Amino acid sequence: MIEQNRENSLRLNKFISHNTKYSRRDADEIIRDGRIKINNKTVVDLSTQVREEDVVYLDNQKIWNSPHKEYTVIVYNKQKAELVTKNDPRERKTVYHSLPAKFQHFNPVGRLDYGSEGVLLLTDSVEVVNILSSSSLERTYKIKVDGPITQEVIDSMMSGMMLDDATKGAHSHTKILSMEFKPFVAYQIISNGESFSKLKVILNEGKNRELRRFFGYFDLTIMDLKRVDFGGVSLNALPSGKHRYLSRQEYRDLRYFIKQENKPKNRQNKPNVPYGT
Repeated sequence: MIEQNRENSLRLNKFISHNTKYSRRDADEIIRDGRIKINNKTVVDLSTQVREEDVVYLDNQKIWNSPHKEYTVIVYNKQKAELVTKNDPRERKTVYHSLPAKFQHFNPVGRLDYGSEGVLLLTDSVEVVNILSSSSLERTYKIKVDGPITQEVIDSMMSGMMLDDATKGAHSHTKILSMEFKPFVAYQIISNGESFSKLKVILNEGKNRELRRFFGYFDLTIMDLKRVDFGGVSLNALPSGKHRYLSRQEYRDLRYFIKQENKPKNRQNKPNVPYGT
């Protein structure tokens, strides 16, 4: 994981592993071998801390880093009947009741509604929240609806649609009345029956109760909804109600994705390329 400490410094081997292809064990050997310089001075002490203002070199090549932007991201397998909020006036259970106290200040990337479950990313970085929430990263869901998937539903999944009244399936107190639905990135009908049907769908946006509104228009109520992947980050057999840290590769992919998103040209024309694949 990537950690932020109170003194805005990071242990050298952790710094190397977060910003290169090397593991922490590899980093220890690299340090012992005298291959690291900090501010043009060779460092061999494994306990060395990297501060915000330090410049680190490996084999005389500068290592990319912004220590003040280090962050932690976790994957939480949200349970049904949990709210993605820090406070609920009705005192219902929230995801923060299930998460350890050290994550109480983390913010979610997007939302899953009360009746939904699955992949929820949380982080201590406002930048990560803003970039991922507004990105076109693919979100994969498994859903179960209480009726058949007709050709009309299929056509709308493929072509998208604009609804002036998109309140079926919405929260009763919603202020969002109309909604545009882009074509689904992909869909798979797992089973199709008169009583219920199961699908796997991929979207590249995360609007308010989007799937419930979409299928509600066709008088289909979503009985089960589980997000199984967000931008290439999946549960990886994570039990319901449990969390995990991003893997080293997921962190590398995330940093690269954010770096690309921060480029001016990509702010104007964001690519739909998932990270973590």
